Amino acid sequence: MTRDDLTGIYRNYIACLNRQDWPTLAQFVHADVTHNARPLGLSGYRAMLEQDFREIQDLRFHVEQLISDPPCIAARLHFDCTPAGTFLGLAVNGRRVSFNENVFYEFRDGRIWQVWSVIDKGAIEAQI
Repeated sequence: MTRDDLTGIYRNYIACLNRQDWPTLAQFVHADVTHNARPLGLSGYRAMLEQDFREIQDLRFHVEQLISDPPCIAARLHFDCTPAGTFLGLAVNGRRVSFNENVFYEFRDGRIWQVWSVIDKGAIEAQI
């Protein structure tokens, strides 16, 4: 897989998330996906994303930076949203917050197999 192929797959994955097109998720995410070393499988990963969208009604993934080095992608994602209630252990309670996520993905068989993610919680704390 080339850098351009991998970048295209990733951008289509982000579009899938933003559409909340859950039936299509399997085209982008491996059946044995892990998130921060936790084996979730496709159904657990989908459930995690669906919960995020339930708790953050205006959630949108915006790619700020993207580096492709097959079979891996590194991305800096930006969020500007209003989480309901508690988010990352913080009482956000519907206030608008802006923050970034730094995430690394490893692909296997053309799909996301491993995800390592760190959210800038400090940026959220400074806003609330």
